[in-house]
Amino acid sequence: MSLLRLSGVSRQFGKLQALRDVSLTMPQGELRAVIGPNGAGKTTLFNLITGFFPASQGAVWFDEHDITREPVAKRVRAGIVRTFQITEIFPDLSVFENIRIGVEAAERVNARPWISRMVRLALDHRVEEVMKITGLSDKGERVVGELPHGLQRVVEVALALSMRPRLLMLDEPTAGMAEQETELMVDLVRRLHAEQGLSILFIEHDMDVVFGIAQTITVLDQGQVIAEGSPQQIAANAAVQAAYLGVDE
Repeated sequence: MSLLRLSGVSRQFGKLQALRDVSLTMPQGELRAVIGPNGAGKTTLFNLITGFFPASQGAVWFDEHDITREPVAKRVRAGIVRTFQITEIFPDLSVFENIRIGVEAAERVNARPWISRMVRLALDHRVEEVMKITGLSDKGERVVGELPHGLQRVVEVALALSMRPRLLMLDEPTAGMAEQETELMVDLVRRLHAEQGLSILFIEHDMDVVFGIAQTITVLDQGQVIAEGSPQQIAANAAVQAAYLGVDE
């Protein structure tokens, strides 16, 4: 049974064909990368899966349910949670407070005018659990905007985790990072996949990261899937070398 399935998905913006007849099937528990040159349609694909805009054609299925026309909030409640290329956090709040916002939203208590002491303790426990999973336990009181870029990205992943995702989608998780920060993020993604059993779909330009951790790689070029397979298969694919790695066929 697939967790995520796209069938003949296309997206057009006026005369621009951003995605063309994209189909893919992602099983539960997979760690998959999406790669391709700039303008290939990677972020458009993420936006379409997460509901930021609808498909012009085709269908999107999640856990065997057709979500093609479902709004963003309903997809999040179903378990599709993402991060963005540009870090989306609350920079003036502490690490604990950032994650607490996500936890409250996940538990649907953020709109309540009053919550009991027992509920507050349960929420705090969940925040501490997420901080432990992401290695942020000793940074709970730190203001996020004062943290290094790499740790801000980790906070963003923690905020996503607080929503209890079934599919975690990471858009350029190592963008703008120094080597040591990249290693920290790569280790986190590996642990989330191996220890938490998370299904993870990520966009990444760093080929060392992609080929180092992805089980399956989907390659986009000009809005179309030109290759899909294991890292070994993709590395040996002539079409990928020509379109993405700059090697002539």
